Amino acid sequence: MKLINIGFGNMVNADRLIAIVAPESAPIKRIVQDARDKGALIDATYGRRTRAVLITDSDHVILSAIQPETVAGRFDGNTQPAPEEQD
Repeated sequence: MKLINIGFGNMVNADRLIAIVAPESAPIKRIVQDARDKGALIDATYGRRTRAVLITDSDHVILSAIQPETVAGRFDGNTQPAPEEQD
């Protein structure tokens, strides 16, 4: 099991991720709202702006305050903190 840091010390199992996407499009906003309605939304933004939406194989949706490119880069072992985390 490989854990990926999604910001502020929060980790997610890399084996369970299906997609890492930006939150701006209408379909992604609907996915987030549907997950919120059924209780499957995990907000790991610490009150900051959502910059990445992670979708898991268990239909959970995770919100992160770091860029999708940063999360994807952490799959390769790049563990430098994102600028959003340094505030």
